[in-house]
Amino acid sequence: MPDVPWRWTPTIPRVSAISNSRLTPRDLAAPDVLVATGLGAGFLPLAPGTWGTLLGALLWWIAFAGASPLVQVAATATLVAGAGWLLHFLCARRRLHDDPALVLDEVAGVWVALLFVPPELPLMVAACVLFRLFDIWKPWPVSWADREVGGGLGVLLDDVLAGLLALAVIHAGRWAVAAV
Repeated sequence: MPDVPWRWTPTIPRVSAISNSRLTPRDLAAPDVLVATGLGAGFLPLAPGTWGTLLGALLWWIAFAGASPLVQVAATATLVAGAGWLLHFLCARRRLHDDPALVLDEVAGVWVALLFVPPELPLMVAACVLFRLFDIWKPWPVSWADREVGGGLGVLLDDVLAGLLALAVIHAGRWAVAAV
């Protein structure tokens, strides 16, 4: 069966099977690279993942702060699915694995971390900081996804799991404070 660009293939290469090629700012001419690098934010100096997180938090605040939980979940699920599709094909076509310039995964991960967080600056900052902490530190299961799952799914999955950990911690903290 021919490989068509719109079909998700079940084969996900292991991390060791992917080369170590890198994106450059010249690649921004390609629309998929432009989106996957957060409109080029992934090429900013020093900690591109942090720039991607800030971009994601800003987009979330503009579009979804104060939105209903259903809208937040639908938007986040749509972003995660779209990011998974885009990163899968981009990484396969360009033989990439978690290139530092790819920040769409950070945008998706921070959207997961911000689910149901009230639009209050301290809480949003705490969710973003926790997300970056878990994304950098990579506790289990984030480390497992980073190490064992290859391709675009692996690029995205570790950030979604880091976002879920941040989501759990931020809401457990809110619950604990409310219980006092």
